[in-house]
Amino acid sequence: MGNKVEQLSIFLENRAGRLAEVTKILSEAGINIRALSVADTSDFGILRLIVSDNEKAKKVLKENGFTVKKTTVVPVEVEDKPGGLYKILKILQDKNINIEYMYAFVHHSGKDAILIFRFDRTEEALDLLKQHNIKVLTQEEISKL
Repeated sequence: MGNKVEQLSIFLENRAGRLAEVTKILSEAGINIRALSVADTSDFGILRLIVSDNEKAKKVLKENGFTVKKTTVVPVEVEDKPGGLYKILKILQDKNINIEYMYAFVHHSGKDAILIFRFDRTEEALDLLKQHNIKVLTQEEISKL
């Protein structure tokens, strides 16, 4: 029914050109960015990426002096209509599952939106989503989009 997906978190000093540098490194290594999110503080930013090849991306970024961490996230298909997201958030809220962060996954095919979630209790969230027949995508499905 679905799975957890690996995401890379890259820590960036908050200065001009760092994001461009990451994308250049990935581009030169032939790695495609499937989804991304940037969060920042005054001192540094966190770039969260889902890419076509995690191991290769992690290797080339570390070789270029970036701090990279792998985390698991859950890609969820959300009906692209009013209330689609609320339905999912309500199910999670009713069981007191916290969303640490979420961001959109941009794709061109299909009628549904895909959101990437990071939960405080991932396994519980996965079970709950399955119980409510909410589609959770696999790493393989994300790679093919």
